[in-house]
Amino acid sequence: MSKITSGGFTKTDGWLDWYDGPSKPQFVLPAGAIDAHCHVFGPGDQFPYAPERKYTPCDASKAELFALRDHLGFSRNIIVQATCHGADNRAMMDACLSSGGKARGVATVKRSVTDDELQALHAAGVRGVRFNFVKRLVDFTPKDELMEIAARVKELGWHIVIYFEAVDLPELWDFFTALPTTVVVDHMGRPNTALPVDGPEFKLFERFMAEHDNVWSKVTCPERLSETGPAALNGERNAYTDVVPFARHIVETFPERVLWGTDWPHPNLKKHMPDDGLLVDFIPHIARTAELQHKLLVTNPMRLYWPEEC
Repeated sequence: MSKITSGGFTKTDGWLDWYDGPSKPQFVLPAGAIDAHCHVFGPGDQFPYAPERKYTPCDASKAELFALRDHLGFSRNIIVQATCHGADNRAMMDACLSSGGKARGVATVKRSVTDDELQALHAAGVRGVRFNFVKRLVDFTPKDELMEIAARVKELGWHIVIYFEAVDLPELWDFFTALPTTVVVDHMGRPNTALPVDGPEFKLFERFMAEHDNVWSKVTCPERLSETGPAALNGERNAYTDVVPFARHIVETFPERVLWGTDWPHPNLKKHMPDDGLLVDFIPHIARTAELQHKLLVTNPMRLYWPEEC
């Protein structure tokens, strides 16, 4: 059944709705596991989509996100501001405030954001800002503006999340390495998984992390990165095997600086919509020991988002 977009908005043509009825994962998450990358969309009649957006999604509410959290076995969420809402963070803030302390957020802000607005975001549970460099999703923001924002959020103890594609890392290197905070990379910098894991493209990303100990990575979104696709469609649960070597290498090389999340409700996918239960079953293939799994899912996200409880 197609999901609803409310508030007079019409979904982008070809938009794939999130998967109804996700399976129960076979992998049992460690106690206190955190889904460290997910979103909420609208609902559009309550939280309108931004006029400058590049896409219009189906609604994906906080209630549906929290139901998925409980179904999969997570304890908490990190809700990342969706580009379809621009710098209007109200939907994300509302979800965090409604979570009973079980969610923290990553916002999008502009240079014009006031100190009072930053304090309100912090009180709602925001602990980071996202800088998006994927050209098909956002318009260019001057780097001096981003650096000004970075300096301001550093004073709050926040970190910066960066979203870019692997081919663009060389031109962004100097800017990224000048950022004054912890820097978290979305989706391993979107490597081309048709290339070798030990090839020059992914080696550059590994060097980026090795030379800068403030850089973390989310080993997320195999459904976006895979060339071979989800084997689960053929009745198997070992999906996205071509992504495993990339994510496993980052987890085993930088075990103290990795995070994992579902990316629900999976915006802008073109080929298939993943079963979130299957995505959880991807985890033991990339974090092969209980110790690595606990760091990936509990210790690391707690240290970054709930340091007061560590």
